Amino acid sequence: MDDNTVLSRIHGLVDEEHKLRQQLGRGEISSDEEHARLKELEEALDQCWDLLRRRRAAREVGNDPNVEQAHSVGEVEGYLQ
Repeated sequence: MDDNTVLSRIHGLVDEEHKLRQQLGRGEISSDEEHARLKELEEALDQCWDLLRRRRAAREVGNDPNVEQAHSVGEVEGYLQ
């Protein structure tokens, strides 16, 4: 997955997030449904941003960014800040 593919995925997830909020506002989905899906979207976004950062870091130090793979949700969500 190249940087443009990761960025496209990020944009798609953000678009879906906006649509969810609109659906909630129109009463098409419940708050619980919105929250559950938003959690999934946020986790997927965290994975994408993590992968993009690692690809850029690899490139910066002269390594092949294409060897970087997405980490699991558990690993990404478990990073210490």
